[in-house]
Amino acid sequence: MRNRMIKAGCAVPSVRVGDTAYNTDEIIRLMKENCSCGILVFPELSVTGYTCADLFGQDALLTAAEESLLKIAEASAELNGLTTAVGFPLCFENNLYNCAALITEGRIAGIVPKTCIPNYGEFYEARWFTPGKSVIGRTVMIGGEEIPFGIDLLFEDEYTGAVIGAEICEDLWVPDKPSTHLALAGADIIVNLSASDELIGKESFRRDMVKMQSAGCYCGYMYVSSCTGESSTDLVFSGHALIAENGTLLEESIFEEKTITAVIDVEKIRYNRRHQTTFASDDASWYRKVPVSVQPLCGKLDISTDELCTAMKDNGVYVGRNPFVPADDAERINRCRRILQIQANGLATRVRATGIHTLVIGISGGLDSTLALLVCHEARKLVPDIRIIGYTMPNRGNTSDLTYTNALNLMKAIDIEVREVPIEKTVEMHLRDIGHENRYLGESDTAYENAQARMRTYILMDAANMENGLVVGTGDLSELALGWCTYNGDHMSMYGVNASIPKTLVQYICRVYADFCGRQELHDTLLAILDTPISPELTPSNNGQIAQKTEDKIGKYDLNDFFMFYLMRYGFAPDKILAFAMYAYPELDKEFIRQAEQRFLKRFFQQQFKRSCLPDGPKVGSVTLSPRGDWRMPSDASVSLWLKNLENA
Repeated sequence: MRNRMIKAGCAVPSVRVGDTAYNTDEIIRLMKENCSCGILVFPELSVTGYTCADLFGQDALLTAAEESLLKIAEASAELNGLTTAVGFPLCFENNLYNCAALITEGRIAGIVPKTCIPNYGEFYEARWFTPGKSVIGRTVMIGGEEIPFGIDLLFEDEYTGAVIGAEICEDLWVPDKPSTHLALAGADIIVNLSASDELIGKESFRRDMVKMQSAGCYCGYMYVSSCTGESSTDLVFSGHALIAENGTLLEESIFEEKTITAVIDVEKIRYNRRHQTTFASDDASWYRKVPVSVQPLCGKLDISTDELCTAMKDNGVYVGRNPFVPADDAERINRCRRILQIQANGLATRVRATGIHTLVIGISGGLDSTLALLVCHEARKLVPDIRIIGYTMPNRGNTSDLTYTNALNLMKAIDIEVREVPIEKTVEMHLRDIGHENRYLGESDTAYENAQARMRTYILMDAANMENGLVVGTGDLSELALGWCTYNGDHMSMYGVNASIPKTLVQYICRVYADFCGRQELHDTLLAILDTPISPELTPSNNGQIAQKTEDKIGKYDLNDFFMFYLMRYGFAPDKILAFAMYAYPELDKEFIRQAEQRFLKRFFQQQFKRSCLPDGPKVGSVTLSPRGDWRMPSDASVSLWLKNLENA
């Protein structure tokens, strides 16, 4: 596969103010130590030190800075695939500019001046430097070479296709940020060379700025500030270094002279930009493209799944086993409670809009109907005159004692109207009427299995008509992705509250509710349901025990949700998803994961017809399968391209 993952580094060097020789040696040392990076960024004016003040007027310092730049460029000749950004002062046409020089494989590729010069509070850069906002289309001679100079530069790697834009410190803090225009013109990664002094509260504000700019521009953002070696006459610098991607903070350090690294995935960035159609490109012709060399992760442009898995492991790339579920406890709890709130508000709005205040719901004793009932319960808090009627519809011989008891206990704990309608006789009559034997004929007997699901839906729909109610659907996102639902059976409802909740998240929402409901009976019932194997219970039970287990048929839900997330959220090819899954699930054999992904892909494509006619339901996350919203796909699309890609991985 083509490798567009790039190891990015932010280096916070030891610095001596005005000592260009020492600073240059430090920069070169860190370049060599981090030669596995594709991009390495140093702080603002890192060659001289930021706090030189009136020494910036000294010709000796400016000449030494230029000589240092050439020395750094010379040292970079042996560092193939590394592009380094360093800060230095440049004298050009009787003005002094605060600049970022991008250096790659023995040459200075281009120089970008700082657009916005701060001159307030503790900053008085206008005493020495000129704003670079009018420097466009220019070149400058350094070491006998003509070098592109201006704010109109983009730095592009021919092989990975990565495009870099540069801004400096204050440029991030202004309303009209240069990086916004650079990103709109095609920059995937923004480097910011900064010298930001540390004040109470500034750290968190700075972090939020970097995260939000990376989110708004759908880009990788590399920010690195000067450290404590700068003059402390009036200020203290903390060496705050941050690497963010698409709004997510990948790595951070503060008050340390060190290099942080993280892996930026250009493929994720570009998918987000294509997907977000309001990301309207600027006229890129205004910018000059300058070639640089940016090596991909582990230096391989074409990489196998095994090599990518190893490279991610070696570089500490975070790949969560449950991408729909936050790893942080506090964030996960907040996410689960907020999702339930969104679901409940969606249902409450539908009740108000229709004027139908009776909710009819089938309760199986399993996870999905449990969550749907909790949503109804929460909606009743918003619309107090909501009436909830719960139906348990056991098929004796198939329905286990465990789920039957769970269903009754749950409805009692929630305090709703409970109705029981056994379905075995009506299903037997129906099967007999269509000429089916009055028994289960084995694994391929879908008529026997689905007759039960359709009978339950038939009962719920008619009961809703009788009670002037709405049937609340219980099916979740994972089931819709896999087509693990009976067409016009549990597939259908009048409002599907779980339609965009993946199975892995359903479990956590129910667990969080149990922890915070404050009612022992409900808490114990929810935990009992969480401990129950997932099953549709459409085949004969084993002496009252669950015999049919869903994951034995369609694979583990955590893996299926993993595949779904990366296929839909970032448009990854199957071979890349395989590499990510191998890394996230190291205990599983590669061939086992490959077969699981093949099964998922086949079902995902074959079962689109069920998703093309889904009932309404609230969207709660970035991945959903509503045919009216986020996912429009022909029901007869071929899966062969995806399977071939996976087969060759």
